Amino acid sequence: MNMLIPSVLLPSRPKSFYRLALMNFFFVMGILFSSWAIRIPDIKNSLALSDAELGGILFGAPLGQLLAIAPAAWLIGRFGSRHAIIGGMCIMPLALVTLSLAPSRLWLFAALAFFGFANNILNISLNAQAVGVEALYGRSIMGTFHGMWSVGGVIGGIVGAIIAPLGVSPLAHFMVIYCYALLTLATMLRSIMPREVGKGNRKENHNPSKIHPDMYLALLGIIAFGSFAIEGAMYDWTAVYFAQILNVQEELVRVGYVACLTAMVIGRLTADSLVNRFNVVFVLQMSGLCVALGLSLALLFPSLAPATFGFALVGFGMASIVPLCFSLAGKSDKFSAQVSISFVASISYFGLLIAPPMIGVLSESLNLRWALSPLALIGVCIVALAAILKRMRGEGLHL
Repeated sequence: MNMLIPSVLLPSRPKSFYRLALMNFFFVMGILFSSWAIRIPDIKNSLALSDAELGGILFGAPLGQLLAIAPAAWLIGRFGSRHAIIGGMCIMPLALVTLSLAPSRLWLFAALAFFGFANNILNISLNAQAVGVEALYGRSIMGTFHGMWSVGGVIGGIVGAIIAPLGVSPLAHFMVIYCYALLTLATMLRSIMPREVGKGNRKENHNPSKIHPDMYLALLGIIAFGSFAIEGAMYDWTAVYFAQILNVQEELVRVGYVACLTAMVIGRLTADSLVNRFNVVFVLQMSGLCVALGLSLALLFPSLAPATFGFALVGFGMASIVPLCFSLAGKSDKFSAQVSISFVASISYFGLLIAPPMIGVLSESLNLRWALSPLALIGVCIVALAAILKRMRGEGLHL
């Protein structure tokens, strides 16, 4: 595949350097995100928030992510993904710290918007660069990058699950993560790919709001929308579900969250081999089926063992969906990687925007168990939409 990339665009360092740096940055991003998610019950209690109040405040993070989409595409197009990665790695850890300082609901909402904005600047820039590194390798490796995010998420979740019952404050917790993130950036700074590759035959347009993509990109966005809706619900409500519905001991409140992210690690680290052996449609349909079955199990049998296994199955199912959608979008022959990914993200992040607060509102009128139940239907929809994707792109759909 390197033969298709103009030699002037090929980076000078061995491709393994760029892959290693990206794996570390995805890993750190996973730790940053899960460090917040695992401490949600603590911050909820410290501010005496109801489910509906928490749901409304959680609206801040996806709102910030949505607002970051156009600036991220412009920054990457104007300065390159390298500079956008550096900026994101500086501001996302800082945003995490501001979450622990929230003295009020309004502060927490604003801090979450800042956190979401920084997260998506880093997310889109890392995915844009990942498409370039994947082009250097000439095979599917996107799942490995997102797998490292999940590894970071699991480790961040385990650390939080251990130290939270010990009384370690979110501020102390987040300050340690802040220092670790900056240390990683300083260590890996010279291994960030200095320029994009694989853009030679694509139309350049750095504003995703001014492009007119085909239905193929729109369909990828819709599939990713469903996955992000499920992810947002799992990140924000799993620990609360275990605390309120299962009424487990404090030490077990975060078991479902850790199980979900652990299964995501397995799913993402095996996704590339599954795609290379079978095809994208097979993996997407298998993923949707796992989501539907896992949620049904966790909600129909609300006790520790089936709920833990069910959320793990959901984690395995949602592991591959967004990475595959972003990877396929980044290979568009019409637009540059950052514009294609940003367009898909502009649709998909509405899932993160809508699902968590909606669950909070439904939980007040029903209960959290039934508020989560519509998410099982999303898994079924992903199975059906993947079949449409297959017809649009043909039988193979190999990456």
